[in-house]
Amino acid sequence: VQLQASGGGLVQAGGSLRLSCAASGLTFRSATVAWFRRAPGKEREFVAHISWSGRNTGYADSVKGRFTISRDAAKNMVYLQMNSLKPEDTAVYYCAAGVSAWGLRESDYDYWGQGTQVTVSS
Repeated sequence: VQLQASGGGLVQAGGSLRLSCAASGLTFRSATVAWFRRAPGKEREFVAHISWSGRNTGYADSVKGRFTISRDAAKNMVYLQMNSLKPEDTAVYYCAAGVSAWGLRESDYDYWGQGTQVTVSS
């Protein structure tokens, strides 16, 4: 199983980015998919997750109302739309998938992508 995160980049505060997560060897319809991030000097933290059906989503308080997680079952893709970005959103963003997960911890997820850098300038 391989996960590939993409879509990161440099953006000014208040701007938007959309991250994508593609999977090979795993059908997202059978897994919960999450985004985590690691800011410089900090531990990796939960950002958002979406259930295998797509009907349930969850967000960290720090991104609620600004970020939206979604999935496209036909393309086997999961997205993270990030709006109203702030400098404190600067981090490496990782997508992760878990076959029996619905949690906020790294240990809840079995598969991880390599990460994509998001940098928000003030």
